[in-house]
Amino acid sequence: MARPPAPGSVVVPDWHESAEGKEYLTCILRKNRRRVFGLLERPVLPPPVAIDTASYKIFVSGKSGVGKTALVAKLAGLEVPVVHHETTGIQTTVVFWPAKLQASDRVVMFRFEFWDCGESALKKFDHMLPACKEKTDAFLFLFSFTDRASFEDLPGQLARVAGEAPSVVRMVIGSKFDQYMHTDVPERDLTAFRQAWDLPLLRVKSVPGRRLADGRTLDGRAGLADIAHVLNGLAEQLWHQDQVAAGLLPNPPENTPS
Repeated sequence: MARPPAPGSVVVPDWHESAEGKEYLTCILRKNRRRVFGLLERPVLPPPVAIDTASYKIFVSGKSGVGKTALVAKLAGLEVPVVHHETTGIQTTVVFWPAKLQASDRVVMFRFEFWDCGESALKKFDHMLPACKEKTDAFLFLFSFTDRASFEDLPGQLARVAGEAPSVVRMVIGSKFDQYMHTDVPERDLTAFRQAWDLPLLRVKSVPGRRLADGRTLDGRAGLADIAHVLNGLAEQLWHQDQVAAGLLPNPPENTPS
């Protein structure tokens, strides 16, 4: 796999907070609430605004209970489940995210199709993992800051899930970062992992999203601010990988874990 690009080198990091960025975000918001898109739906932009859409399939992998379903819910602007229930089969969720490219000042609409499957289902049904991995553009590997075993399982997950797809984008996300005072994964271990695997490692919180004045409805704009770094990170890695594959960027030496 090509070496990941430096953060912020492909996608303008804070563009979504600019006046131009907020204008584009209106297509995935309705009265400050996130819009929910089905597999065949897409955002509607004003006629003068024509941008290309880049679509990607992303498989979310990790031990049971690390927060895979909760992460996808946060990325989609949905309610995060209060009580953990293992995903019984494969769930797919579509998330749209506009981002501005550094090199060209061009805005691209990224369409992420997240595939989430429960660990028990993967073990019970042999066809589940191949279906999740088929034509996948990126793997998201999750661990929980409150579950040491989930962090120690990462090398096994990487080998088992992505071992036969070295050119596919891989990212690692630590969930429940807001419970960091009770962490089972100290910073020195994260540093050692990054040095060994040379993979992007992001952190997300499990705290419930902020709400609008009615006290019930999730605040869509605030929710986007909380997870923009994940969506930008995915957009950056995937766009860079496409440019390398198309021969538009040089292919640096592959990195292998030490």
